[in-house]
Amino acid sequence: MILVNGKQSSTLPVTDRGLQYGDGVWETILIQHGKLMLLAAHLDRLLLGLSCLGIRINYDQLCDEIEQIRQRSDNHILKIIITRGSGGRGYNPAGLDQSTRILSLHPVPEFSENYHDVGINLTLCQTRLAHNPQLAGFKHLNRLEQVMARSEFAEPFQEGLLLDYADHVIEGTMSNIFLIKDNQITTPSLDNCGIRGVMQAYVMQILENEADCVAFSENITVADVQNADAVFVTNSVIGVWPVKSFSVESHKTCYSSHSIIKKLQLSV
Repeated sequence: MILVNGKQSSTLPVTDRGLQYGDGVWETILIQHGKLMLLAAHLDRLLLGLSCLGIRINYDQLCDEIEQIRQRSDNHILKIIITRGSGGRGYNPAGLDQSTRILSLHPVPEFSENYHDVGINLTLCQTRLAHNPQLAGFKHLNRLEQVMARSEFAEPFQEGLLLDYADHVIEGTMSNIFLIKDNQITTPSLDNCGIRGVMQAYVMQILENEADCVAFSENITVADVQNADAVFVTNSVIGVWPVKSFSVESHKTCYSSHSIIKKLQLSV
């Protein structure tokens, strides 16, 4: 099912600025047994991105369409895309205030249970993330860095790790990363680039409120990942996946299971 501005459709004008310039934002929300998981956090991040880009929407109308979609779904992925709408040639967005809303339902990906129970293989990508604090944190439609990074690896790897040009670890191609070292938990600082994950924030809240353990955001290096006792990745679809190995060129680091990861998996 696809709704474009509230009507069932699968087409857009070629003048839409989401197509022309990647001028918009998006979210993916897991629907489980008819419930939109972490909906408020997803919508908060969506609104943050819209505010940063100066795109206006009718929020009540969007919420009505989300509910319309939810009523027709049991277990799916809801993808929301908001573009600035259609306009003429040129970058200037002045005078464009009719944004485009695209809501679509997708099957939940079928991942191996081993990814959850045993862990995934992580590799280092060559693609780097550029710094742009104005665009950091939210999901804008310009995702070429992630597309290029994802094209770098295949089995036996399930995820790739991205650095910025200062050699700091930022995120996975589709996930946020956490390190455990001597029971201290860290996750990369995302002030200059990267996505502040909804599940990332939820996990940090769980650690603080339930596990009596706080996760800190700080600059992280590849060496920190290699020296960690345990590593895990998160997003709002996969939840929490342990990392069982991390490969950098010919060097491979293996990790053991950790009780903190197991507790988190039971909580998300």
